[in-house]
This record gives sequence, structure tokens and C-alpha cells, in this order.
Amino acid sequence: MSGETTEKALVLVVDDEAQIRRLLRASLEMSGYGVVEAATGEDGVTQAIRCQPDIMLLDLGLPDMDGNTVLKRFREWSQAPVMVVSVRRQEHDKIAALDNGANDFITKPFGTGELLARLRVMRRNVQAQSRPEVFQTGNLTVDTTVRVVRIDGEPVRLSATEYALLLEFVRNAGKVLTHGHLLREVWGIDDAEKISLLRVYMGYLREKLEKVPTKPKLILTEPGVGYRLVVTD
Repeated sequence: MSGETTEKALVLVVDDEAQIRRLLRASLEMSGYGVVEAATGEDGVTQAIRCQPDIMLLDLGLPDMDGNTVLKRFREWSQAPVMVVSVRRQEHDKIAALDNGANDFITKPFGTGELLARLRVMRRNVQAQSRPEVFQTGNLTVDTTVRVVRIDGEPVRLSATEYALLLEFVRNAGKVLTHGHLLREVWGIDDAEKISLLRVYMGYLREKLEKVPTKPKLILTEPGVGYRLVVTD
């Protein structure tokens, strides 16, 4: 067992094979993780909403839907790391899963030692990405520890997707983020035709953050490219 603490991170295992779920539960619990199981894609989505997992282990060959569908639905509101655990070995299967928002892909059969090591890497990456804990620019303050957003000191209520979108700007403050980057990182999709979805949510975000949404000062539009969060003192 690794000496690295998991701080009782909760793992959602979505796999229709009971034997695999038993193996993963035993290995994960021995390493200090909490475990929730789901045997179908629909139950996986339901359990994800209910328990808000820190990590998801996801099979692609589920009885009711393809695992990529579960992944896309999960990415509509959560940026928790997802590792695909699948018998599919083809490069195009791995590319599709990663493009849909997976953080890692491991093929069955797998060694539990390698799987646990990959989980530790994913958790370290998430912890690194969450810094700084409190970000401020102009009249905007984002406390990523407690997921609180304030404008002029007053809390602003954001939906899960709006917060995920804002967090991507915070992590890349001052940088121009392309439409494609935002669609991949926030929604887990790579489809230029979905830019209209991004524009809708940018409108929602500006309505809540900007004093004059039609004349934004915080998140600027880079015409034909994407958007940029302005960094000021």
C-alpha cells in the first residue's frame, strides 16, 4: 500500500462485470479509497450525481449505453478525473475516450499496482491544477477551495457548467483560450459545430459577472479565436 494519503477520496466504479467491481473495490479500499459501484451506464450517471465522486473508473462496454455517452454526460457538470478501464485496445477507441474528456485509459486485463499508481498521478494533477486556492482580478474573486465566486465581495451563484467554464479561465488567466480548447476541457467534446453551446454559456456567465454584459471587462472576446480572462491588479 502506498504511503501517500488518499484523504478518503471517493471512487465511482462503473462496470457491468461483477468480478471486476469486486477486484477494484478490494484494491481501492485497501489503499484507503471509498468506493461506490454501478453496473450500468444509467446507474453510473445517477450515482455520479448523487455521490459527487472524486474519481471515476469507467468501462466502455456497458449493457445499456456506450461508456463514452456516460463520459459526455458526466462532463456536462463535473471535471473530476476519469480513467477508462476497457478491453478495447484500438487506438481510435482510446482517442475517442480522451477526446470525450477521459484523463487516462488502461486496458483489461490490468495490474492493480499500475492502476493505483495512475490514480495517484491523476490526483496529483488535479491538486496542482486547483492552485491558487484564491484567485482575484479586478472585482472578481474565485475561492476554488470552497467553490465560491464573488463580484465586489458579493457571492454569485453559478451552475456547475458555468463554474467549470470560469475555472478554466482562472487556470489560464491572461491567456487566449480557443473555442476548441474550452469545448474539450469543459464539455469533453471536440466539435466546431458546438460553438453555439459555448456562446450560450458565455452569455450566462457574463450576465452574472459583468456590470454591463454587452460590454465585458472581465472575459474578453478574441474575434474568431476564443476568449481571454483579463488579469488586473
